Amino acid sequence: MSSPPHTSSRTPDVLVVGGGIIGLVTAWRAAQHGLATALADPEPGGGAAQVAAGMLAAVTELHHGEQTLLALNLASARRYPEFAAELAELTGHDPGYRRCGTLAVALDADDRAHLRELHALQQRSGLESEWLSGRECRRIEPMLAPGVRGGLRVNGDHQVDPRRLAAALVAACERAGVAFRRVWADRLTVGRGERATGVVTADGTALEAGQVVVAGGSLSGRLSGVPQDLLPPVRPVKGQVLRLTMPRTHGPLLNRTVRAVVRGNPLYLVPRESGELVVGATSEELGWDTTVTAGGVYELLRDAHELVPGITELPLTEARAGLRPGSPDNAPLLGPTGLDGLQLATGHYRNGVLLTPVTGDVMAHALTTGELPAEARPFTPRRFSAAPALPEQPA
Repeated sequence: MSSPPHTSSRTPDVLVVGGGIIGLVTAWRAAQHGLATALADPEPGGGAAQVAAGMLAAVTELHHGEQTLLALNLASARRYPEFAAELAELTGHDPGYRRCGTLAVALDADDRAHLRELHALQQRSGLESEWLSGRECRRIEPMLAPGVRGGLRVNGDHQVDPRRLAAALVAACERAGVAFRRVWADRLTVGRGERATGVVTADGTALEAGQVVVAGGSLSGRLSGVPQDLLPPVRPVKGQVLRLTMPRTHGPLLNRTVRAVVRGNPLYLVPRESGELVVGATSEELGWDTTVTAGGVYELLRDAHELVPGITELPLTEARAGLRPGSPDNAPLLGPTGLDGLQLATGHYRNGVLLTPVTGDVMAHALTTGELPAEARPFTPRRFSAAPALPEQPA
């Protein structure tokens, strides 16, 4: 018979389960709104942010059928300059926000036709993007391959460094008085009156709280104790990413983020001011696997070489794989659930970094008022009546 869990002495108003950038921004904004806040995660600042490239691409990430999500993406993109400045001023940590713009290019006729369709969708959606010829693309990015057939310049799509962002958010939480519990939450506790009252952690500690926010990324659907029909329908989507180093002696290889579709594979190259170049990303439905594969590395380098031939001369400094939290409609689950005291901030899929500022504001509003602000109402968890089957979590 197992021994009963021991209980911590303080009862916070809010307990956030998950310490990635979404959990961190939720905890920080909750604390700023006067809520005593705790966060449970064995490694705050880890998770998908350590692998993400950090593109703030509300325009070039637009996909057919995602116009509702576009409004939330744009709202968050507008917040980023002030959000990044606030973090830097409060913590002394620069999150690496850059207004460098994005260039999406086409390498063959099929890609060019696809990019033309995207441009038309952007225009119908009231977005600003400029069509360029291949020659014009190479004029602003001289290292592009001669075969580039055309492209879209989007000056409003910027970038941030997710690793630096995560570090800044950890510091902001510490400064705001968030209590870190460096252990993973194992089970949700539900008290009388069918209300979430806290969690039991992996080491057997019972943490009580007025409200619980599940912000565990791709693991969000694995917290035991959550009623089956309220489990967030979040699945892991694997992405492999490379980091290379650009020489500083002859200037940067690229001046802005460059995106393309090569042989049907989406590709991006994100240059940092530090000289780092991030290349990604594969998208693989392989459950919980985070293995870096030779095939994944080869395909990224092959496609990147076709786009920017000089890339093969750069030192390869890192290869990583991470898991994005995908949802059935590729949009986040935000705010109150059907269980009193339980809220969600998860399922951001490929837009987690972009949606960080607006998620913090939305969750602070929901935690203090019990309701979602108008801009986030389409993303209530209640739009899903039941969760689909998920792959088994590894032991």
